[in-house]
Amino acid sequence: MLRQVILAASRSGALRRVVEHAPVTKQVVNRFVPGASLDDAVHATTELVTSGRAVTIDYLGEDTLDATQAQATADAYVALLGRLADAGLTRQGRAEVSVKLSAVGQAFDEAMALDHATRICQAAADAGTTVTLDMEDHTTTDSTLDILGKLRQDFPGTGAVLQSYLHRTEADCRDLATEGSRVRLCKGAYKEPASVAFQGAKDVDRSYVRCMKVLMAGPGYPMLATHDPRLVAIGLDLAKERAKGTYEFQMLYGIRPTEQERLAAEGETVRVYLPYGDEWYGYFMRRLAERPANVTFFLRSLASKS
Repeated sequence: MLRQVILAASRSGALRRVVEHAPVTKQVVNRFVPGASLDDAVHATTELVTSGRAVTIDYLGEDTLDATQAQATADAYVALLGRLADAGLTRQGRAEVSVKLSAVGQAFDEAMALDHATRICQAAADAGTTVTLDMEDHTTTDSTLDILGKLRQDFPGTGAVLQSYLHRTEADCRDLATEGSRVRLCKGAYKEPASVAFQGAKDVDRSYVRCMKVLMAGPGYPMLATHDPRLVAIGLDLAKERAKGTYEFQMLYGIRPTEQERLAAEGETVRVYLPYGDEWYGYFMRRLAERPANVTFFLRSLASKS
């Protein structure tokens, strides 16, 4: 119930204004978002790569309904990739980028979104790295997978994201578990109806395990995005049948950093999802919705500053 309330709040303009202007908010948000500027993103990426972890960077923004803003987002990604390459951070794919198609025009012009995504993929290729297309709410799934297929014609390393809370995802995993296919599996962080998504945490977890087994048994490159210790343990067990470097674990910036470092020290590829930018509100609220511990952390911070 709390999760549904928070996800609903993530769409509230009035609550957004309250949260953005709360004195403690910046301190708390910095746990999950290292900053707003390109310099902040490059600095945080450098620290993570130096620690032995890989990174995927999200320039925050979504639900764009303005062509000028979509262009600005694509420009920001191209500039980011150039800076990462200049800093030597894209070697061997240590740093890549994650792109929400809704941030580059998907909601009002799919052709525009494809053009912008193509430009970003070309910039990534020039930098020696890759792009992963983030998945959003279920109404965009077919469009995102269609654009993915078109991008992979010229940029076969473009990554997909699938969400285990959707009923369709096990079948999508079977379709995408192919040679060279990079697939990030996550649980899902949007408010979805029961007609398309599992509502109970246990059902979502069971689906995650089924999907993970499909991906780990296939010839593609699975990217297991989870902080759940049980799912990480199952992933490690499944990985015994694979060589290191043919799969990876992914976790969010600011969540379970000690576990990230432990896995990396054991020779596992661990990629940290690192967001930056001013448009942090929706991302922040979804992080609160995902784990009760995040809500507790936020409320304690508010109380300590009140």
